[in-house]
Amino acid sequence: MKLGNETNEFLEAKRVHFIGIGGIGMSAVARMLLEQGKIVTGSDGTQSPITDELVSLGAEICIGHKAQNIGKDVEAVVYTVAIPKDNPELKEAVRRNGLLLTYAESLREISKSKYTVAISGTHGKTTTTSMIAEIMMDAKLDPTVIVGSLMKRTQSNFVFGHSKYFVVEACEYKRSFLNLEPSILVITNIDADHLDYYKDMKDIQRAFTEMILRVSPGGYIVCNPRDENVKPVLASARAKVIDYTQFQDERLQLKIPGMHNRENAAAALAVAHVLEVSTRGAKKTLSGFEGTWRRFDLKGKTVKGALVYDDYGHHPTEIRATLSGAREMYPEQKIIAVFQPHLYSRTKEHLEEFGACFADANEVVLAPIYAARESNDSSVTSAMVAEKISLHGQEAKSFDNFSIIKEYILSHAEKDDVIVMIGAGDIYTLSSELLAQKEKGKKVEKGEKKKEEISEAVGTENDEKSAKKAEPCEENISN
Repeated sequence: MKLGNETNEFLEAKRVHFIGIGGIGMSAVARMLLEQGKIVTGSDGTQSPITDELVSLGAEICIGHKAQNIGKDVEAVVYTVAIPKDNPELKEAVRRNGLLLTYAESLREISKSKYTVAISGTHGKTTTTSMIAEIMMDAKLDPTVIVGSLMKRTQSNFVFGHSKYFVVEACEYKRSFLNLEPSILVITNIDADHLDYYKDMKDIQRAFTEMILRVSPGGYIVCNPRDENVKPVLASARAKVIDYTQFQDERLQLKIPGMHNRENAAAALAVAHVLEVSTRGAKKTLSGFEGTWRRFDLKGKTVKGALVYDDYGHHPTEIRATLSGAREMYPEQKIIAVFQPHLYSRTKEHLEEFGACFADANEVVLAPIYAARESNDSSVTSAMVAEKISLHGQEAKSFDNFSIIKEYILSHAEKDDVIVMIGAGDIYTLSSELLAQKEKGKKVEKGEKKKEEISEAVGTENDEKSAKKAEPCEENISN
C-alpha cells in the first residue's frame, strides 16, 4: 500500500477533462475534483440530471463529442472505456500525448494516497459498499466514498471525506479492479458472469487471484474462505483472511430482506471489526440501513394497490436472491416478476439458470432482451427464457414491448400483489409508468424525480449505453 509523499500527476492536475462525464463512476470522480477546487470540464452523449448537477457544482460540460471540447489548458483526461476508439475527444487526447487515464486508472491514482477499502464480488458489491460507508460515516471516520448506485441516505453516489479512508466499489469487468491497491479487500462472492469478456470460471478466478495479490501483507481480505469459488483464489494470499461468516448475527434486524443481505451485513461487520469500529455502533447503523437505489427498491403502488419494487438484478443468482427476499417479506402475497434480460450473450450463456431462478415468483413476465453494448442476436429471445421458466412450473409470458406489459400488469395485478421489476437496462421506466396512473396530477418530489431520471447512468452496464448516444454538440464551452 502506497501512502504519503509520492508525486501524483493526476491529483495534482488543476484542470481535468472527462469524456463520458455523465456515467455514475465518472461523475463521482468529477465531483471529488470539484470539491478539491479543480477546474472540471467534460462531455457526454446526452444531458441528464447527473450532468445538470455537475454543472451546478461548477463543471463545464458539452453535450456531444468534439475534439475542441478539450481545452488547451487541460492537464489530464479521464475517459470511460465504453466510448469507441474513434471518439474525436479520445483521439485528440491521444494526439496531445498528455496524461490520459481510464476511469479505473483514475481510481488507482486516488487509491495510492488513501487507506483503501475495496468491495469486490459478482453480487452484492453496491449494497455492501453502502453498508460499510454508512458504518464508517457514523463512526466519524469521514471516508471518501464512490459507489455504483445512489445511497438512499445521501441521495448520491459520492461522499467527500477529509480523512485517509477511501471506500470504493471495485468492479471485476475487464479486470478493472486490478487498478486498485486496497488495504482491505472484500470479496462478497464469485460467480460466473461477464462471460462476454471472461472465458470461464477459472478465468474469473485468475482475475480475483491477481486482485488479492494487490493487497499488502499487512492488509486484510474479507470473504467466505469456504465458498467453493472463493477458496481457490486464496491460495496465494499474503494478507490476513477474515471470515465474514463469523460475524453473522441472526438477531440483527435489517430493513432489507434476504439471506444475501444478511451476508452483506456480515461482511460489513467484519470490515468494522478490522477498523476497530464499535460492533454495537456498526449494528445500530445496519439496523437502520434502508438499502440503495434499484436494489429491491420500493417505488410505490399501482391504482389497484399492488406494490411495485425495482431491482437491478440481471444474473440468475441475483434474481433468485431478490425473489427469495421478496418471498421472505411477503410470504402469502402473489409475486409477479417482470424481467428484462440484459445482453444476448448473458441470456444465452445462462438460459438454463434463468429458467430455474424464478421459483419464488407466482408469475413471470418477460420483456425483450436489452442489448446494451451488443449487436442484435436473433438466436436467443425472451420467449425462450419464458419457455425455460414454464418448464420449472412457473407461469411465464413474454411480450413485445413495455406498453403491452404495462397494460397487462395494470389489468392483472390486484391489491397487495407484489410486482418486482428486474433488470439492468431501462426496465426502471416501466416501474414509473405503473405508478403514473395513480400519481397523475400529483407533485413528484424532487428527489424521487431525480432518482428516476438518473437511472440510465447508474452502473457499468448503463454507462456503456449512455456513452454510445451522441447528440449534436452546442457551441464549445470548454475553451
